[in-house]
Amino acid sequence: MLKGKQKRFLRAMGNEMVPILQVGKSGITEAVVTQTNETIESRELIKGRVLQNCAEEPKSVAAVLAEQTGSELVQVIGRNFLLYRPSKDKPMIELPK
Repeated sequence: MLKGKQKRFLRAMGNEMVPILQVGKSGITEAVVTQTNETIESRELIKGRVLQNCAEEPKSVAAVLAEQTGSELVQVIGRNFLLYRPSKDKPMIELPK
């Protein structure tokens, strides 16, 4: 579980990021979960976007994706969301205490 200071730190990092994960009309598929797992393992913090043609709400999509990948949901703003999970092999982001 992330603390407030840690979430603020991650939100500041995510502010400059471009969404690299997109959830479209099909919603959360096995391919989306696999892609998220691979990307989050290498980057630790990823920004995603729920497209307009997705029938589900962005908050619910982000929460389900976070649960299925074992990551933390940092933020949801509009249709964008941030997910964080420390890398098992090479942790790069050092969170404040």
